[in-house]
Amino acid sequence: MKLKILAFGIVKDIFGGPEKELEVEDSVNVGQLKKVLEDQFPEFKKLKSYFIALDEEYAEDDQIIHNTNEIAIIPPVSGG
Repeated sequence: MKLKILAFGIVKDIFGGPEKELEVEDSVNVGQLKKVLEDQFPEFKKLKSYFIALDEEYAEDDQIIHNTNEIAIIPPVSGG
């Protein structure tokens, strides 16, 4: 299944642009997608944390991803 993933903040630098298409197995969950991302883009392992949002809501690792979901990676944010 092909997924289009939106990138924000430092993730745009990791992807080299504002979005990336990835080919993954059907019935992949959020935790498995994180593993794919970390395997293909080792820079993800250096981030203190990051979240995946499905359809504008933070997703849990066991949540199944469908190719119709809007997928976004939310990097760590610092504030002051």
